[in-house]
Amino acid sequence: MQPGEAVYAAIVERFGPGVVGADGLLDRPALARIAFGDGRDGTRRIEELNAIVHPATIARQAELIAEVAARDADAVTVVESALIFETKHGGEGGWHRRFDKVIFVQAAEELKIARFVARSSGGKALGDEERAALEAEARRRIANQAATERNAARCDYVLTNDGTADQLRAQVDTLWLVLKEAARQRV
Repeated sequence: MQPGEAVYAAIVERFGPGVVGADGLLDRPALARIAFGDGRDGTRRIEELNAIVHPATIARQAELIAEVAARDADAVTVVESALIFETKHGGEGGWHRRFDKVIFVQAAEELKIARFVARSSGGKALGDEERAALEAEARRRIANQAATERNAARCDYVLTNDGTADQLRAQVDTLWLVLKEAARQRV
């Protein structure tokens, strides 16, 4: 999604020059407002964006995974994806079928919203109007994801991220040992 790349050019062509910042990079907040609907007319264009980004992302992931596997047949490769079940652009049978195991990290909706606001604010104090706008943006994004219970049921492992970073890290460390052992036993 960098200038000079095909995905960048396709995004700008589809969504217009308003998604390019003064520095020439994609203005991700502007693109997100368009993709997730900015509330004025409720139009959501996320699948248009996914149709551009996902095929290129999948192809690049496949290249990187092949490189890792060539170096270490027992390697565990982790791919982060917020829309692994929701996207229509994951190929035959769905994007999630490309993976041996799928891990779902869940958190309470209000906590996800609070974390989104904190990340988006960059640590600066927000007025009530700014906070409300960011909370609404978080809710629009969450609305594009399937229900937590449905996603969790489709996964091999579920981690709960309602506590501290150290608590999540402990869950990840435990699961990592399980995944490494499974990779060693893979035929």
